[in-house]
Amino acid sequence: MPLSEQEQRLLDEMERSLYHNDADFVATAGARRGKPNYTWVVLGSLLAVAGIGGIVAGVATQLPVIGVIGFVVMFGGVLLALARPKASDDLDEPRVGGKGQQHKSGFMDRMNERWDRRQNGGEH
Repeated sequence: MPLSEQEQRLLDEMERSLYHNDADFVATAGARRGKPNYTWVVLGSLLAVAGIGGIVAGVATQLPVIGVIGFVVMFGGVLLALARPKASDDLDEPRVGGKGQQHKSGFMDRMNERWDRRQNGGEH
């Protein structure tokens, strides 16, 4: 169900406030963790193909152990191919106190006040 025009304006306003008031959060949430390691991608892809070969060999020989080992190798290869190195460790540690916390509570307070005004028909 599409948003009404008023809801879309409110959503846009909330997004602008988020970008304006909490730039640190936006920078860490929107940032990519790092470039892909192409060596890992190639190695992971080769392992995935080898794992598929192991699954096929397990089915052809009717030995489930070979198929399970092939699946594990394939799954590990896919995980290795999709893994990305961390850009920095400080992105994982949340900050305690500081300005960011103050902006978040102010933003949420304003949104709650607007919601209450909307529910009460504009009364304040």
